[in-house]
Amino acid sequence: MEKTALILIDIQNIYFTEGPMLLQEPKAAAEKAGKVLEWFRKKDMPVIHVKHIFEMKEYKQSMDYLNEIHDSVKPIASEQVVEKHHPSAFLETSLQECLSKMKVKNLVVVGMMSHMCVDTTVRACQDYGYDVTVIEDACTTMDLQWKGKKMDATTVHQTFMAAINRSFAEVVSLKEFIPEC
Repeated sequence: MEKTALILIDIQNIYFTEGPMLLQEPKAAAEKAGKVLEWFRKKDMPVIHVKHIFEMKEYKQSMDYLNEIHDSVKPIASEQVVEKHHPSAFLETSLQECLSKMKVKNLVVVGMMSHMCVDTTVRACQDYGYDVTVIEDACTTMDLQWKGKKMDATTVHQTFMAAINRSFAEVVSLKEFIPEC
């Protein structure tokens, strides 16, 4: 695990709040992401939180609250927070610069949404030469619609995990990554 960093992608209040961005079982995914975070902290390994800046009018809550990183994985002072406006955590952000300064070669990724920002960021990692592990049960997504047909979130998640496995990342469960969990 030398030169390895944890990237937590968009585990933010908006995905836990009733509305158009509510995900399937976000608490379960965040709980597992929290266990990975705790493991990295105990080993004093680098952690970077990625935070998408949403601008939506469909919510009663303030955007400041909705954009906050969820309490289950709140950053501590020593951890970097990278803000983004696009699905890729690399596009127009400081992520690559942070990783370069830390001399990171391997990434462990958890987060939200499997079909969007997790997938896009993991695929972009190949452009920078990173070896990536995705903890699949520490990620989640939502139902999607295509040509009038609904695809349930479980199917969407499994499809995206299958698509990135081995070509872009090693996709494993929390138990496979941290057997004592």
